[in-house]
Amino acid sequence: MNEIYHIPAMLRETIQGLNIQPDGLYVDVTFGGGGHSRAILEAIRQEGDEARGVLYSFDQDLDAYKNAMDSDRFAVGTQTASLLDHAQGALLENWQFVHSNFRYLRNFMDYYGVEQIDGLLGDLGVSFHHFDCPERGFSFRFSAPLDMRMNQSGGRTAADILNSYSEEDLARVLYIYGEMNNSRQIAKKIVKARGQKAIERTEELVGIVMGRPVGLLDAASQLLDNGYRELDIPSGAKKELAKLFQALRIEVNDEMGALREMLLAAKDLLKSGGRIAILTYHSLEDRIVKNFLRSGNLEGKVEKDFYGNILTPFKVIEKGLTASVEEVEMNPRARSAKLRVAEKL
Repeated sequence: MNEIYHIPAMLRETIQGLNIQPDGLYVDVTFGGGGHSRAILEAIRQEGDEARGVLYSFDQDLDAYKNAMDSDRFAVGTQTASLLDHAQGALLENWQFVHSNFRYLRNFMDYYGVEQIDGLLGDLGVSFHHFDCPERGFSFRFSAPLDMRMNQSGGRTAADILNSYSEEDLARVLYIYGEMNNSRQIAKKIVKARGQKAIERTEELVGIVMGRPVGLLDAASQLLDNGYRELDIPSGAKKELAKLFQALRIEVNDEMGALREMLLAAKDLLKSGGRIAILTYHSLEDRIVKNFLRSGNLEGKVEKDFYGNILTPFKVIEKGLTASVEEVEMNPRARSAKLRVAEKL
């Protein structure tokens, strides 16, 4: 992999929010490009000292696993992934890569004999790699199969959903996960189109939404190294297409279900004084995280004692920090990020 896999948003602020202790046990539930994991490992490895802290990094995507195995990419101080035990997937003596969806956080912590953790970090954004890798089908920018699976070893694809869901279910997915006010009209178009031919590629879906066939950029320079071509998308259509593709991605990967399961497990695993730091990128997931950290439950129901004091397992440290103007200029994809941090009481 030669491309930049991912640039984490608000890296410094997120690591500061975790208040990392050198001998602590931490979990990065979204390894991705390894930026956050690298920073945590550097924080628990004091210069000239043996590592005392431990880090577990989760990612269900095989590409992230391969990225972790790349010694040129995942370096920690003077230590590099050349020290990897490929049989166990472990870097150094204090790092363990877990090739799994973070919804199974509790299961794997039990497997490794971990009862409590000092901190958990989750960057819920999609890695640059996913948007920039045409064959994965996450982006409407390229002509490609409609896949969108984070874990390509199994499960339904975006094409499966488009060709099997009822019109009502499609409208529900687009409205709830994409916040599309025209979800019923789009769902109707999709059902009508698939009656003539199965929807299998990005350009077919884009054409259905736009109401006309979408062309390819003709310039030879737009033929990518891997043979994929960029689509000629009018700028005015991009916002609506982004919502559509987001909704399908969330449904394909059951992102909201996985997030809820992970948050519940994190609440139980965090020790008193331990911290959780979550980066969100759209209103639906942000609302779930915000309500959970405020109330300690998925419903967001705030409970109070006899005296009116709020009963919650968390003290909110950061209520939705956004990236600085300078960071957004350097990394435009950080624009929609919000950082929320809480401490277990």
